[in-house]
Amino acid sequence: MSGLISRARIDQVLHSDDEDDKVGVFYGRAMTIIILVSMLPLCFKEDNLGFSIIEYGTVTIFIVDYALRWMTSDLRLHMGARSFFLYPFTPMAIVDLLTILPAFNLLGSAWKVSRLLRLVRVMRAFKLIRYSKSLRVVVDVLSRKRQALLAVLGLAVAYILISALVVFNVEPNTFRTLFDAIYWAVISLTTVGYGDIYPTTMVGRTVAMISSLMGVAVVALPSSIITVGLLEELHTEAEM
Repeated sequence: MSGLISRARIDQVLHSDDEDDKVGVFYGRAMTIIILVSMLPLCFKEDNLGFSIIEYGTVTIFIVDYALRWMTSDLRLHMGARSFFLYPFTPMAIVDLLTILPAFNLLGSAWKVSRLLRLVRVMRAFKLIRYSKSLRVVVDVLSRKRQALLAVLGLAVAYILISALVVFNVEPNTFRTLFDAIYWAVISLTTVGYGDIYPTTMVGRTVAMISSLMGVAVVALPSSIITVGLLEELHTEAEM
């Protein structure tokens, strides 16, 4: 019985949103600082002993945190013994695991592998979602509005592919690969316009103008959807 109570208390501390729970608040703030410290070596290109100490010290804490969350996963997932099998496949558990593995550097120290491992470490920023109420609100809004956002994403992807195929075929000298055309379509649709690659024929320029006009609408739609969702969330919290 005491073990069950102990595990319940661990779960409460790990997922505490109660400002009166001093242990939970302290744990959340401490983990936020540790996550930020763990990304400090990524701000520099060289490695040294200090950065190694930071890396292995913070990873040790991450491993303990991961183990505690796995150990109490049945209290959170409510699926009995299956919870312990399913937990490693949940989104945040995958993020936790990916941010731990680079410390072991099992693939060697080749330059490309080193760059890849540094890139994976950047994913530690996603761990902040657990400890930031603002980030959790944004994630909740994205989850609730996912159908509308996916519809806009589908529209954007479809238009990008169509416009890319058009310019790729009407301007083979300018766009030597389909990837070049897709890159241009994305940059054009978002109205960024780097100018490093652009159409030169009348048909290509016509597609570019239409793409820029479409971009205004496509970029505005998800912004308005997320804004409405945030306002609804803030209104709900104000009424509570």
